[in-house]
Amino acid sequence: MICSKNSENAVVVYSKSWCPYCGRVKSLFRELGVEFLLIELDNLVEEQEVQEALRRLTRQSTVPNIFIGGKHIGGCDDTMDLHRRGQLMPLLTAAGAKISKS
Repeated sequence: MICSKNSENAVVVYSKSWCPYCGRVKSLFRELGVEFLLIELDNLVEEQEVQEALRRLTRQSTVPNIFIGGKHIGGCDDTMDLHRRGQLMPLLTAAGAKISKS
């Protein structure tokens, strides 16, 4: 599931609905007009299995887990750092992310 979702979508955010760090990333992408696939792990029947698969794949046990262009970029702090350094938008563009300018 994880590999197919990540390869079929330019931006994928694995999140938990109650997580404030996940909220920050989702808000940032929405402010930037970035279309992304949101997978709320706490709403999945197979939550534990997916989270364990993510941990094995990324070596990261926390959420959010963000993938851009099929590549794991990290969590909230990593995403915010990329944005602050001006590297997030070029990464999104290179991945073919749909960005709507409002």
